Amino acid sequence: MISIVVFSENFASSTWCLNELVKILECKNYGQLVLPVFYKVNPSEVRKQKGKFRIALTEHEENHNKDKVQSWRAALTKVTYLAGFSYKDGCFESETQFIKRIIKEISSTISNRTQLFVAKYPVGIDSRVEEIELLLDTKSNGVRMLGIHGLGGVGKTTIAKAVYNRIFYRFDKSCFLENVREKSWTTNGIIQLQETLLSKILQDPYLKVDSVPKGIELIMDRLCHTRLLLILDDVDKSNQIDNVLGSYDWFSSGSRIIITTRDKQVLTTLGKDHLVYEVKGLNQREAHELFSLHTFRMNKLGEDYLEVAKQIIHYANGLPLALIIIGSDLCGKSIQEWENALEKHKKIPHQEIQERLKISYNGLEKIEKDIFLNVACFFKGFEEDYVTNILETCNLYPHYGIRKLIDKCLITVDEYGILSMHDLLQQMGREIVQQESENPENRSRIWCYEDAYEVLTRNMGTDKIQAMILCSPEPVTMKLQGEPFERMKNLKFLLVENVHICEEFQYLPNGLRLLEWHKFPFSSWPSKYCPEKLVALNMSWSSRIKMETIFKQGIQLTNLKHINFQECDSITELPKLCAPNLKTLDLSSCTELVTVHELCVTNLETLNLSFCYKLVTVHEFVGFLDRLRIWDLQYCMSLRNLPNNLRLKSLEVFNLEHCSMLEKFPNIHQEMKNLENLHLSESGIRGLPSSIEHLTQLTGLWLKGCHNLRDLPDSIYKLQMLEFLSFDIAKLRPPCNFFDGLSEYGFPSLRELYIYESSLKAYTDLLR
Repeated sequence: MISIVVFSENFASSTWCLNELVKILECKNYGQLVLPVFYKVNPSEVRKQKGKFRIALTEHEENHNKDKVQSWRAALTKVTYLAGFSYKDGCFESETQFIKRIIKEISSTISNRTQLFVAKYPVGIDSRVEEIELLLDTKSNGVRMLGIHGLGGVGKTTIAKAVYNRIFYRFDKSCFLENVREKSWTTNGIIQLQETLLSKILQDPYLKVDSVPKGIELIMDRLCHTRLLLILDDVDKSNQIDNVLGSYDWFSSGSRIIITTRDKQVLTTLGKDHLVYEVKGLNQREAHELFSLHTFRMNKLGEDYLEVAKQIIHYANGLPLALIIIGSDLCGKSIQEWENALEKHKKIPHQEIQERLKISYNGLEKIEKDIFLNVACFFKGFEEDYVTNILETCNLYPHYGIRKLIDKCLITVDEYGILSMHDLLQQMGREIVQQESENPENRSRIWCYEDAYEVLTRNMGTDKIQAMILCSPEPVTMKLQGEPFERMKNLKFLLVENVHICEEFQYLPNGLRLLEWHKFPFSSWPSKYCPEKLVALNMSWSSRIKMETIFKQGIQLTNLKHINFQECDSITELPKLCAPNLKTLDLSSCTELVTVHELCVTNLETLNLSFCYKLVTVHEFVGFLDRLRIWDLQYCMSLRNLPNNLRLKSLEVFNLEHCSMLEKFPNIHQEMKNLENLHLSESGIRGLPSSIEHLTQLTGLWLKGCHNLRDLPDSIYKLQMLEFLSFDIAKLRPPCNFFDGLSEYGFPSLRELYIYESSLKAYTDLLR
């Protein structure tokens, strides 16, 4: 860590000493501290090589390579610019005092440069540290602030310690300040953090701080000229940083401040230029290695343990905390004990793991806790927009709450907008609900089939229950006892799948926001149910449902936003429907559907009528759907007509593939300027209207297999944004017109052109 070079009068006479000096300065480049001691020698004599130094080096030039001597001279000059110690005869201190002063400085330096313990088995650490080191760019000037962000137990502190060990020697002073969250609950705790920071940096163990403001002032005054590395570990509120450091504009150029946190929102207070590094879980190889080291003290498992180990690693799902704790518990145990422990952990979470994960949950407000528990027990795997629409009507303010949970790494949203969470967090959330009561009927949420079965078949419904999942792993028939839903006044979410109720019942709670009942066994609602608060309705694969009995006239469905009747073979027509806030309507694969009547659904965004083979008529209702973005009619092979004048100004995707009976494509209104993809492959259309030029944003046009197509209008060349075009050229009359237009006008954005059913021999020269 430290090299001490003692310069005496005859130092330069020793070639061994000079070679050592060169080597020591090389080591300095890799972080070693060099302390020069000038004993009865003036530093300028060494720097300028005067007196005995000049004589010795001149002699060396006669006996050694000149380049070698030059390297010695350069080293002697360079070392004198380092901070060190000087002793002369007649000095105010004795040699003993001088030596004690050197020892004191070395001791304080060592305590400030001692490496931190990282981990017993630092698996997967190096690659993450290297990524962070690139972000920090310690060679550049300016001040950089970096947040290390991630789920509890994912290894943020471990990684931060490894980063500290890798780079601390590059700074004048450094400090790793632990347990900031834990110590920030009280004023005394904050003062203790400030005193720890000051004493570590200033090497004064007796330094005391009177108050938090005084501590901030002292820190800013004493450290503002120091190139500093500071790590604040485990911060969960931005004011914890403020209370320790005050503002962020006083740090000396070249300083680096690192904050580890579970809450990404904490980092926004650091300013717009702060950096964020999100710690991901271990990959399969890393997880296997870490688990193996903690169970067998080697990175390979015994053959007989491999299968159960694979299941345990899957259970831990890349979380180092779980792999370490479970692995250490199983060290030295038999394979039977491993299997038994795995089954136990699946049903009863490991307490130490749960307590660590629960820290973030405990920091939530009540509404945010409710959202978290709803996702853990019910909505994992659902679309965020879908869930948000439902929770809004429960007064849970999900737009704010879901963002808060994402920032705290309690839930995630993938690129497709799907809500998810780590398996162990989901288990923790469900365990919190389990602990509400030993009796399932007194819990707020029921997701276990056995518990739901018990409540329904023994008529044990209560107003405690807010959500219920009744899903059997195998198809079963259930006979209800009495009217179990009658007393579930607060039931808001109900999902039924793979369960056949064999007799009708009269009640469903009027407060339901979500009803997902796949293969609903009846033709209509229960007689005493009013769906006015319903937000999402999914009755896919229901073979008996009658739309006219579900959407009776007079029912107000102002809250309804999502309808799914996919593969409901009993539906022959969609009656007039008044649901002004409806966003998605899915009637795909309703193979008996013939007619879609006029609908009052002015906010509809997605309309899916695909694979409705018998659909013949679509009424003019589409002309009023100003927000419709996606309209899917593919494989509506009986469809003959569309509304005469398409003016869907928000439409982005229009799919009419395999609509083989559709011969005429309607006129396109100039408002339809947002359409990006028009799918007409295998349809029966004979031509496109000249009004296609209004589709100024069209990027994809599919016409493959349109065997009736005879003409492409000249206006098609006005599609400046077209990137993809496919069609069959053989049927066009005359076929050369397209190439003439392509040669004259072209498509400036075209990237892919697919032409089928032609040898193209006649156009070889043009294509060339």
